[in-house]
Amino acid sequence: MDEQALLGLNPNADADFRQRALAYFEQLKISQDAWQVCAEALAQSIYSDDHIKFFCFQVLEHQVKFKYSELTEVQQQLIRETLITWLQAQMLNPQPEKTFIRNKAAQVFALLFVTEYLTKWPKFFFDILSVVDLNPRGVDMYLRILMAVDAELVDRDVVHTSEASYYFALNLEARRNTLLKDTMREQCIPSLVESWYQILQNYQYNNSELTCQCLEVVGAYVSWIDLSLIANERFINMLLGHMSVEVLREEACDCLFEIVNKGMDPIDKTKLVESLCQVLQSAGLFSIDQEDDVDFLARFSKLVNGMGQALIASWTKLIKNGDMKSAQDTLQAIEAKVALMLQLLIHEDDDISSNIIGFCYDYLHILKQLSALSDQQKANVEAIMLAVMKKLTYDEEYNFENEGEDEAMFVEYRKQLKLLLDRLAQVSPELLLASVRRVFNTTLQNWQTTRFMEVEVAIRLLYMLAEALPVSHGAHFSGDVTKATALQDMMRTLVTSGVSAYQHTSVTLEFFETVVRYEKFFAVEPQHIPTVLMAFLDHRGLRHTSPKVRSRTAYLFSRFVKSLNKQMNPFIEDVLNRIQDLMELSPPENGYQALLSSDDQLFIYETAGVLIVNSEYSAERKQVLMRNLLTPLMEKFKVLLEKLMMAQDEDRQMALADCLNHAVGFASRTSKAFSNKQTVKQCGCSEVYLDCLQTFLPALSCPLQKEVLRSGVRTFLHRMIICLEEEVLPFIPSASEHMLKDCEAKDLQEFIPLINQITAKFKTQVSPFLQQMFMPLLHAIFEVLLLPAEENDQSAALEKQMLRRSYFAFLQTVTGSGMSEVIANQGAENVERVLFTVIQGAVDYPDPIAQKTCFIILSKLVELWGGKDGPVGFADFVYKHIVPACFLAPLKQTFDLADAQTVLALSECAVTLKTIHLKR
Repeated sequence: MDEQALLGLNPNADADFRQRALAYFEQLKISQDAWQVCAEALAQSIYSDDHIKFFCFQVLEHQVKFKYSELTEVQQQLIRETLITWLQAQMLNPQPEKTFIRNKAAQVFALLFVTEYLTKWPKFFFDILSVVDLNPRGVDMYLRILMAVDAELVDRDVVHTSEASYYFALNLEARRNTLLKDTMREQCIPSLVESWYQILQNYQYNNSELTCQCLEVVGAYVSWIDLSLIANERFINMLLGHMSVEVLREEACDCLFEIVNKGMDPIDKTKLVESLCQVLQSAGLFSIDQEDDVDFLARFSKLVNGMGQALIASWTKLIKNGDMKSAQDTLQAIEAKVALMLQLLIHEDDDISSNIIGFCYDYLHILKQLSALSDQQKANVEAIMLAVMKKLTYDEEYNFENEGEDEAMFVEYRKQLKLLLDRLAQVSPELLLASVRRVFNTTLQNWQTTRFMEVEVAIRLLYMLAEALPVSHGAHFSGDVTKATALQDMMRTLVTSGVSAYQHTSVTLEFFETVVRYEKFFAVEPQHIPTVLMAFLDHRGLRHTSPKVRSRTAYLFSRFVKSLNKQMNPFIEDVLNRIQDLMELSPPENGYQALLSSDDQLFIYETAGVLIVNSEYSAERKQVLMRNLLTPLMEKFKVLLEKLMMAQDEDRQMALADCLNHAVGFASRTSKAFSNKQTVKQCGCSEVYLDCLQTFLPALSCPLQKEVLRSGVRTFLHRMIICLEEEVLPFIPSASEHMLKDCEAKDLQEFIPLINQITAKFKTQVSPFLQQMFMPLLHAIFEVLLLPAEENDQSAALEKQMLRRSYFAFLQTVTGSGMSEVIANQGAENVERVLFTVIQGAVDYPDPIAQKTCFIILSKLVELWGGKDGPVGFADFVYKHIVPACFLAPLKQTFDLADAQTVLALSECAVTLKTIHLKR
């Protein structure tokens, strides 16, 4: 072997050596006989370096996986002998091999097994067992090989093939695996099970590592072998014995879980679970209080969850089969586990609690199906409810300012508890409402002296009721009188208790979230609106010390105002005055840290727009208010644009461009209050927005920071097409001209939707403009598409693909809006060029989305031009190019019918042929 190249296998080797080692590995993979050198090195223990041994196994692995069928019988025999020789050496070596080498060796054994077991090596396991006997190092390898074989046969996490032939290969592999498992069941599984029993018996007291490994193997295989081989007295008794040995019990727990999880007859399953439970209970494992090992309890909780869910699955099957007597017995067995379930659910460790939620959820589902609940069942429901309320509570360690992994896990856990709460509401809505009301009222009476987490959870529970108790369109305060009264009382308490002033961000946020969730309350009791508005506007909300609270409140405030627009009239001018300072555009040079980020300010501008537009003021008054809102933005914009033109430093240019972009974005956002031109006219606001347009458009001719400025102005134009309709049209030609200057793929890609919007909305009205800018736009597109790019530049390739799609979408919009004359009037040469690009898009580019669009364009053109009075030469084009395209595209190797988009492209291709048939 190339000793120099092998030096690069060491992780500490420098980059050149590592590169050489990689190249050497690739060379050995394609070499005819390099694997023999590696096999010899392993069999004769030539190298002592771990990384070289690993490397040799990798070369062998590649040979077995990809080139095994090319070997002669003698060579295949050599690989078998090499592995067995290596295995024998393991028991004599003074030191065991490193774990990563043993795992790699096990993988090679497993690959050889799936290749040879059915044909050349039916005694695979017996040969290995005869070599290892009960030698601990040999047993370790034997168990690793078993796990690797299970991973090959069962574990779907192992990706064995490339995506293209994935489904076909998957099917073949599934059939091969089924055959292998069937043959193993017939020929060797009983002997393997016997070997596991011997290993467990031999090592359970003196080698916990091997015992745990063996338990893991049993757990893995139990899902697909005959359960009676494992679920019998001698095995179960041994496993239960392991449950009281500290170093073994976690693995024993997992193994029992797999046994319980195995599909079987419902009556037998109930018997199995019950017998396990009796023994576990008599071993004292059901008394959780004395247990302090949380790792074990997490596994135990998973086991109890498995047993509970197994019993529930049996109950469901028995009910379905009409066996009421057995179903009743199974239900009693389930009820008997509820006390244990509750102990685990309420456990202070969230992992332990989380593992039992599935059983709890399914148990409530059973109760939901029963016609009436017994007293005990009602008590169980209440106990689950109290447990959920307690577990929803934050603990002292939760870091609100810097949320990390632990906090994220608690948020996920809370979502699981919410599902339980929703299920509780289905079983007993009255009980849930009464329990929440009791907790809520007790907590809020003394909120000043109560810990933050208890106040937060009380408000949180009220919030969660909104989803748990079913209503249509949030109408919680009408209909069912009891419920409406209870919720109304709690909401009244919430807004009048003063709890919004609680000094903790979690309580503050929960207050605002709940107020917005129950906005319909304020339609019933509007007298509380000023109180809540003040909370939003002062130090509790938008002026809170925490940026997180300010940011969330900005969004919630906008929702609150929108939902209550009818009730907001008396407060409009006051609110607008109070939020004025929050809307200031903060220029980059003043160093002043604004209270709200520009994203948060968008919500404030939208809120201001909504307040003005939905007010009962006259059109004149609305116009004055809207002008007051937008004039400062326009004035700042002009000043900043002048500064940008003169700025030298690039960082300063970027900061100024961002600020200009924010100004345009804010003006855009105020227009969201309008649904169409009619509402803008009625409010007398058209002139204000036209002024904005005239102010913002000069930014398009600024040579600096073009991408940022164009993006903002483009968005504004999109909004104005909706709000001002044809009043925008005079501005479009010059805006388009500027946007097409020195543009890149991304600019064009974002500009085309604007032209599409104009084309689809105004159709023939913009025909002269379209005819004029059609070829300049196409030239700009072709210029970008023809730019050379590096072969491996993925992002450039993707940008071009997206631009090509946008180009075809533009042609589709033009033809689909009945404006094919725009294309027809471009001169014969240009028309031909355009048509050829569409043919090319339909056939040559492996992009089904673009292909589909191209066929839509072609069928539309055939429909419009395919008759006798169509353009000269088009009939010829149909037969020479469109018809062949309809057959060439599906014949391409890249035309993958397993892909949904490709199927749609094929469908449009067929429509094109049908249209040709009808027109010609």
